[in-house]
Amino acid sequence: MIKMFHVFQNLFEYQEKSMIDHWIVHINEKNDRQKYSSNKISTKKYRWYSFLPKGLFEQFRRVANFYFAFHAALSLTPITPVNPSTTIIPLVFVIGISMAKEAVEDFRRGKLDKKVNNDFVLLWKQNEGFEIRRWKDIKVGDIVKVNRDDFFPADLLFLSSSDSDGLCYVETMNLDGETNLKLRRCLEETRNLADSPTFRDFNAVVECELPNPSIYTFVGRLLWQDRILNLSPTQVLLRGSKLRNTSHVYGAVLFTGQDTKIMKNSTDPPSKRSTMERRLDKVIIFQLLLLIILSLVSSCAFSINLGKNFKDYIYLRPDDTHGKNSIASAQFDKDNVYVAGVLQFFTCLVLYGYFVPISLYVSMEIVKTVQAIFLNMDVEMYYEENDKPASARTSNLNEELGEVSIILSDKTGTLTRNEMEFFKCSIAGVSYGTGVTEVEKFVLEKTATELSSNEIECSHPKGYNLRDNRLENLRWQEDQHKDVVQRFLEILALCHTIVVEFDSNEDNVKYVGESPDEASFVVAAKMLGFFLYKRSASSMFIRFYQSTGSYYEYEYEVLNTIDFSSARKRMSVIVRDPGGQILLLCKGADNVIFERLSSEVEEWRYMTLEHLKEYGEAGLRTLALAYKKLDEESYLEWEKRWIRAKQDIINSDEQSQSLEELAEEIERNLILVGATAIEDKLQAGVPQAIQNLASAGIKIWVLTGDKMETAINIGYACRILQNNMRKHIIRLEDNGFLQAEALKEKKNLNEICTILVSEQIQAGKVALGGQKEETSNAVIIDGKALGFVLSDENLKKMFLTLSLQCDSVICCRVSPKQKALVTELVRKDGNKICLSIGDGANDVGMIQKANIGVGISGVEGQQATMAADFSMAQFRFLERLLLVHGAWCYTRISFLIKYFLYKNIIFGFSIFFWNALTMFSGQSVYADWFLSLYNPLFTAFPVGVVAIFDQDVKSTYRLQFPCLYRQGQRNQSFTAWKLTSWFFNGIIQALLSFFVILLSYSYHSDRQNGQMIDINSVGTTMFTSIVLIVNLQMAVAIQLPIKLSGQLQRLFVSIMAPTPSFYIIALMGTTLALLPSFAFISFFRNFYPEDYQIVQEIERKDGSCSFQKSVSMFGGKNSFDLGLELTQPNILTIPPSDAKYGISSRKFHAPENSNSEIYPSTSLDSKDLTDFQQLHSTHNNSFAKTRRDNSWNGVSKVIINKDSSVSNGISSHA
Repeated sequence: MIKMFHVFQNLFEYQEKSMIDHWIVHINEKNDRQKYSSNKISTKKYRWYSFLPKGLFEQFRRVANFYFAFHAALSLTPITPVNPSTTIIPLVFVIGISMAKEAVEDFRRGKLDKKVNNDFVLLWKQNEGFEIRRWKDIKVGDIVKVNRDDFFPADLLFLSSSDSDGLCYVETMNLDGETNLKLRRCLEETRNLADSPTFRDFNAVVECELPNPSIYTFVGRLLWQDRILNLSPTQVLLRGSKLRNTSHVYGAVLFTGQDTKIMKNSTDPPSKRSTMERRLDKVIIFQLLLLIILSLVSSCAFSINLGKNFKDYIYLRPDDTHGKNSIASAQFDKDNVYVAGVLQFFTCLVLYGYFVPISLYVSMEIVKTVQAIFLNMDVEMYYEENDKPASARTSNLNEELGEVSIILSDKTGTLTRNEMEFFKCSIAGVSYGTGVTEVEKFVLEKTATELSSNEIECSHPKGYNLRDNRLENLRWQEDQHKDVVQRFLEILALCHTIVVEFDSNEDNVKYVGESPDEASFVVAAKMLGFFLYKRSASSMFIRFYQSTGSYYEYEYEVLNTIDFSSARKRMSVIVRDPGGQILLLCKGADNVIFERLSSEVEEWRYMTLEHLKEYGEAGLRTLALAYKKLDEESYLEWEKRWIRAKQDIINSDEQSQSLEELAEEIERNLILVGATAIEDKLQAGVPQAIQNLASAGIKIWVLTGDKMETAINIGYACRILQNNMRKHIIRLEDNGFLQAEALKEKKNLNEICTILVSEQIQAGKVALGGQKEETSNAVIIDGKALGFVLSDENLKKMFLTLSLQCDSVICCRVSPKQKALVTELVRKDGNKICLSIGDGANDVGMIQKANIGVGISGVEGQQATMAADFSMAQFRFLERLLLVHGAWCYTRISFLIKYFLYKNIIFGFSIFFWNALTMFSGQSVYADWFLSLYNPLFTAFPVGVVAIFDQDVKSTYRLQFPCLYRQGQRNQSFTAWKLTSWFFNGIIQALLSFFVILLSYSYHSDRQNGQMIDINSVGTTMFTSIVLIVNLQMAVAIQLPIKLSGQLQRLFVSIMAPTPSFYIIALMGTTLALLPSFAFISFFRNFYPEDYQIVQEIERKDGSCSFQKSVSMFGGKNSFDLGLELTQPNILTIPPSDAKYGISSRKFHAPENSNSEIYPSTSLDSKDLTDFQQLHSTHNNSFAKTRRDNSWNGVSKVIINKDSSVSNGISSHA
């Protein structure tokens, strides 16, 4: 019995496992509908019945909204000192706007869902043929027909197509963002399924992996006619992709609705919250604490006063403790002052609730949205060539753009154009190619060397720029190594995944590949006589041209393809050549290929390594090419295991591991043929943009897959590296790494590598500490060393400490995963605001890990931009995005928050002072509608306009003086000192306004009609004064057309407007309240100016002021370098058409009878020089005073030092 029980148990477990691990689809038969999802999709967040409860839940998850709801609830009780409408209406307004926004967005999603679900497709019906049906009616196992330019309605198994070879082209931009077409092949056994009779008898079963989000993998098999056919990703057509360049295809539905891969990938991107918002949380917490403290003080003072002076309050009828007034009367019960104090505490919470600005969140959201719209409309960041503007995909991080400390950038396609040109090559130890790369031109320019005539750029086919007489015009066929050259061209023409497109003329072909370098290889092979003119599912067809003009046509049978991956860093194809020989052709990173070369064949190895080094130093991308002859027997044995591994229905990760082990087995003992060198030119404006970003105090980190020599030279060309920089190189290849690796002692290898990396990092830290003078530094680390750094916590801390002290960092040979890990290290452990920028799918990880992600919409598609927070077409636009828009948004949002704090402090303390005057009885001085309209109408709108449109410094000057960006990096606009100054400014202004108005009315307490001034009159005057104060504080006159009615009309028009004293007292209170603030601002602007204030003075003078190197602000603690030079003794000269700042040439001299004043001039004579020297001797170690009149169109101070040098400072006394 026990044995039988175990048998049944094992059988049950096996069946359960089969159901869990497999996805079984019966094609052209009915499947269990309950097991599979409907093809009707919904991306809506709400349903009609869940919108209200779920929407309210989402809104009250915010602590601030929960507080405001509590505040509104208190206003409904008898203890409230204000009308409930003054708290409820603003709360309903704020939450209503947020929920309305959610409703509109959800409605748009639902509208799009409905459109997609009701699209039409041709669906096969037994005995009826193909009929038009809606997408939502499709079920698993159905057979559908998709026509050209239509989207696939579900994830389909590709059965057949209109192409006789069973091919089709697919556009996957909605899935991975890539714009290039992908080739898909159906199985040879199913490509003849093309008409109704064949589908009527077609019954098969698909066993495959469960639905998952991986769009690049698929594991499964087709069981049909007693055969097992392996399935791969090339036989799957995914929902969201579109059929291109093919008349029609037939497919069987595998996954529907929420089970499709595109829906599995439709998760929300990581939620990013700006640093400013986290600072705002602290401000709100402070205001809440202030509210509680003031309420406690008020309640305690009231309780004490109630117990001592009860007889003065007999008119409040504390004996009336019944009915509706029972709670309110308990507030004045002298026999229980503790209860009265507690009730008064809640009264004060309602009364002082205006300390916390309810409209701040809505104002910030509106301001940021409009800022993002203006950013999208900036024509300076529009790339006309591709018709692509800059785009803010989120508005949450606008101000974060103004605080970036580190930029982590990809190289290929981000700094470069990603337009590959076959430039040089090494074949059989001989280097070919005489052209000069951009990096080499940069070196020649620095050494003032002119290009020779044969080095000047000439026209060439796209993707091919190799110039060498030894190869051109098929002269290589006369070379002694012509067999090796032919093998080299064979690998170029066959080892790829290129799709060949051609019209009626087969000579007019177009090569479409997943990467630009593959297309350049095939073009190079064609130019050198090895022309790939056709490709089928199982063969590639070559025309081999002879020097005589004739050609031979060869067919190469493709047996297997071992795809490239970022982990493998290589690709191989196994082909059978026309002579029947089986060949493995391999290309990949040089370090990967050289590790797999046969030790018995050393020919050309060291010469090729030298050439690779030369190519790297010239800034070229290199790959090594190798091959291997396979005997029939060993290949067939390996192929059986390869097919068996593909047939195993396991998850894609386990299958990939098995296939990788088999690939590693066959890709051994290779024979080296040569190497390729491809040039990827820099984008326009990259060096200038990087130089200005560095001048702004932003450090640049480049994360690239290139070898170290290539990365270093590209760094120089981009100006990431400078000649005077001290480079700290961390690498393993030159430090016994290969020798230790050859031992294959894993423990010993790890120990050696860890020690070597640690020693190199420590040496860099020692070198930094020993520098006597300030020098720029850079860290350069290779991928293997970086791998050990990221796996060891101590090394990670050491590396980060060293890197943060340097100006630039270059990480070479890095994988996509390492890019993401480095970004996370900088953001979390380095506590720096970092921005990642990239253009491809391999950059998505680091884009999502950074505080801000920027995607370049380039050649590699849109996947990076889809995952990014901001997108643009060129790297150079990043300069304007940060230095202009980022700095503006940071300044504006900082001002918005400080101003909201200030205006609520002045308003709240005016209520507090009045409450203190009335013995903390909970009396409000303002009418209820004044309380309601103060924030949304009288004060929030004006500051919102300023936060949207204000430009403290114009864009041209922000680009001209990138050092202004450091204001955001140092958070100078939102320091504790500035918040405190705004806080106390509000208190002082509230105090002055309150007592000026109160004392004024104490001397003149009647109105024009003889009636006495009452509380409403005082409140109206005080409210008018405070509204004037808070708006004049911005130095902006904003007029709002307000229609007064009801209580407002009675208080203002009927009562206060006819009273002259109202205007006099309101203006007097406003003036006296603003006077301390104006004095404070003027003092610091004149004696301790900030950078942007200095540039504002320059801006007012139309930028005609000239500057000397090492400009310092008098009285200030900050300094910055404007990069200008002293060209003659005692004479400050600005170079003509300065490339960095665009300032015209000017000279400073001391004219005759100038006393101590110095004027700018465009000429200089001996008399001027004599006067200048006389001024120096007369005013030793002093500075010349500034003169501002019509003769000086600019502002400057010139310091005359004892060493006869001139130092020019910028004056704020413009």
